[in-house]
Amino acid sequence: MKKRLQRAWLRRGPLACLLWPVALLFGVLVRLRRALYRANLLRSEKMRVPVVVVGNVVAGGAGKTPTVIALVRHLQAVGIQAGVVSRGYGRSGEGCVEVLPSTPPEQSGDEPALIQRATQAPVFVAARRVDAARALLAAHPSTQLIICDDGLQHYALQRDIEIAVFDERGACNGWLLPAGPLREPWPQRGASIDLVLHTGAVPAFGGFSSTRRLADHALRADGSRVDLSSLAGTALIALAGIAKPQAFFDMLKASGLPLAESRALPDHYDFDSYPRPSDMGYTLICTEKDAVKLFPRQKHALAVPLLFEPEPAFFAAFDALLARRLSPLPSPHGHQTA
Repeated sequence: MKKRLQRAWLRRGPLACLLWPVALLFGVLVRLRRALYRANLLRSEKMRVPVVVVGNVVAGGAGKTPTVIALVRHLQAVGIQAGVVSRGYGRSGEGCVEVLPSTPPEQSGDEPALIQRATQAPVFVAARRVDAARALLAAHPSTQLIICDDGLQHYALQRDIEIAVFDERGACNGWLLPAGPLREPWPQRGASIDLVLHTGAVPAFGGFSSTRRLADHALRADGSRVDLSSLAGTALIALAGIAKPQAFFDMLKASGLPLAESRALPDHYDFDSYPRPSDMGYTLICTEKDAVKLFPRQKHALAVPLLFEPEPAFFAAFDALLARRLSPLPSPHGHQTA
């Protein structure tokens, strides 16, 4: 049913039209909730440091986590201490947790664990992102900026910069849930969005572009590297528990790897119930996000990093926005700018 609904979102066909009255009601609720926050009838909290929200208005994965990692690395390069907060989708428990290298991914969620491992930045998860932000600043008072992974619709946390991420689907049929994929009306919501970043090969409309490709190596559980070129004669089974598994499989094949089998798993798959009787004699290869949960169970698996790079103009525009909110802004060369 989920795949059928996602296909229906691509156009305004019979199923989408059938769900359109429900989408109208959903739209009323969305606008009412936003109005309540604007009128201060629902409480919204401002942090003592700037908050950057990276999210999307389209349901499903669009590349938020790679964008967060790219932003954290960019900020680290210019000398800004950034922390990350997230809801920790798919984790067990609702409490506030600092994500450490030793934190089981079941307690943090796979994406926060990946962000922490990729950046070594402070990462906190909580059911309410505002609680995670408070805890982060209390534990790491030198933090200069918080990046919120997802949460465009989490208005309880006030934000200084909003970044909307779209993949190649764009806004699809342009209708709200459940008749379409939109969580909020678009392009109306775009009037308050500061930056739009496209993660697909071809931007669906105006905004900044990016490139994504696989690294030329895979990682073992111990962090050592294996050149992809050395795997040409290896019997490989590719696993992907991400929003768009086929995209990962296609990139593996484009890298010259012959895959004996490709197994698409549900997004945020926990691997607890993953059957492996037919895998003997094969090497499992997966994404870094999957490896967070797979490595503790299959230590001989390999993970291929994704190299995601927003265009330079995106970072220039981001720095210009940030300079108005965070002064002085360090330059990449260690000098201070106004």
